[in-house]
Amino acid sequence: MRIKKKIDDSKYIAELGGVEREVLTTLIDDIKVGDYVIVHTGFAINKLDLKEAEDMINLIKEMKS
Repeated sequence: MRIKKKIDDSKYIAELGGVEREVLTTLIDDIKVGDYVIVHTGFAINKLDLKEAEDMINLIKEMKS
């Protein structure tokens, strides 16, 4: 998911495919708007660089079709 908006120091709005969710970022340091993260049960558990994020998004799209 891509971080879209900061709510407070540990809570953000993240989006993927037009779906937005509140995400807690207490498990990852140095999160900012525009970052890509892997989210599990409402927690950002890993930060991705742009290439990794694009690869994951493409893989998810392929799995859906």
